[in-house]
Amino acid sequence: MKTFKPTILALSLLAAFASTGVQAQSNADLLKELKALRDRVGELEKKLTEQSKDTAPKWGMTPEQVQEFNRLAVKTEAIEDAQESLGYKRLKVSGYIEPVFIWNQRQDRAGFQFLNQQSDGYSYDTSYMGAASIDFLKETDSGTLWRLTMAPNRGVGAAMDGASVVQEASVSVPLGSLQTRLIAGQIPDWSGYEYQQPTLNPLTSHNLLYDFTLPVGYTGIGIDHKDGKWWMRGLVGGVNSTRPDAGEKSPMLTFRVDYAKGEFNGWGAAGLFGKAPNFNTGTKTTATMLEVDGYHTRGDLTLQGQVSYGQQKQGAITPDADGNYRDSQWWGLSGLVGYNFTPRLQGLARADYINNSKNGGGLFTYNGYSAVDENDEMVYGNDGRNGLGPDLAGDLDKGANRYALTLGLKYLFNTSTTFKLEYRLDGANLSVFDDVKTGTQKKSNQMLGASMVVGF
Repeated sequence: MKTFKPTILALSLLAAFASTGVQAQSNADLLKELKALRDRVGELEKKLTEQSKDTAPKWGMTPEQVQEFNRLAVKTEAIEDAQESLGYKRLKVSGYIEPVFIWNQRQDRAGFQFLNQQSDGYSYDTSYMGAASIDFLKETDSGTLWRLTMAPNRGVGAAMDGASVVQEASVSVPLGSLQTRLIAGQIPDWSGYEYQQPTLNPLTSHNLLYDFTLPVGYTGIGIDHKDGKWWMRGLVGGVNSTRPDAGEKSPMLTFRVDYAKGEFNGWGAAGLFGKAPNFNTGTKTTATMLEVDGYHTRGDLTLQGQVSYGQQKQGAITPDADGNYRDSQWWGLSGLVGYNFTPRLQGLARADYINNSKNGGGLFTYNGYSAVDENDEMVYGNDGRNGLGPDLAGDLDKGANRYALTLGLKYLFNTSTTFKLEYRLDGANLSVFDDVKTGTQKKSNQMLGASMVVGF
């Protein structure tokens, strides 16, 4: 704030009196008024001095404390400079660990599983359960996001090639604004209402659509755009693989659109069209998939649901009479209800169904069970671990329609630790579950799962 000195004020007032007829007054009167004005100016100067003393800084510290304060200020500035020079600025590190206990009736096994390899394939009783992960997220001054997530044995990379420890390796570069970004790298699948991470998935296992009808992840480049309540993503590249095979030149296209209707409701849709791995042919064949999902969360109640459709060329489990592989086709539903009995304890129920009867069955990359042996004879098979494909003692052209019912509890022990318990009944309309104890095939299987998720 600017202030004028009292002496300047006095001269200004004097000039004003001179210009308004002071000449008409007597010298005695003029001297009297000047004396009064001088006294008033003196009072103002005294008040200004007192005010300046009142507003002077009061440290309230001893000289030693002031010295310590200065030392800490210098040290803090040095730490900030070091963090920036070493790349720690805007770096976030997070992770989780999830030991799991599984009892599987038909597989005749019970015990803890943790960081087990994916060498025996992806199954609903293993999937991504029993994982440990660490995530590094770095944001530069320009707004570019760099992410590297490591998940040994149980991540996206391991599901793709059986060996990689990389869950995600991606970059996100702003294109003019932070709302529109160029994305590239290895990115986990974004379809459906369930998340892969156990810190976000309410149950220990995943629903049937997640396990058997959706991709694992993508490798490519795309666009990520947000506009108000809308969020749109699209990518061109490869699916469930880290490189194209010899002779492969056609990329796949995948997208996802999300709309947050309000604070409590929203929906999303995802799709894929392009070449995907096919274990029947040993190559990649064209697959088409589309799914729509939605959610409603308000108060203690949570509702989530999903509808999916897909098909893959030459992806059916049972070939025709001439040994030619036919196309696979499927559709499915999944729904979840959650209710918080207390702020820490949530009850959960999930129901899934997949219609997969065409040409002996066959889901997204779930094929390759029927093949020609060394005697040029067709040997028919199915996936008895997951209950997919035909009844080998019945009509080989009919695949099993699958269902699953899961009941569970989730308890938030503290802000970083969650305990989960679930009972799951899997079934089919055909005898397609291997019973390893008896060597026969059954129509149903039971599983009990429990896990402890600790994140930071």
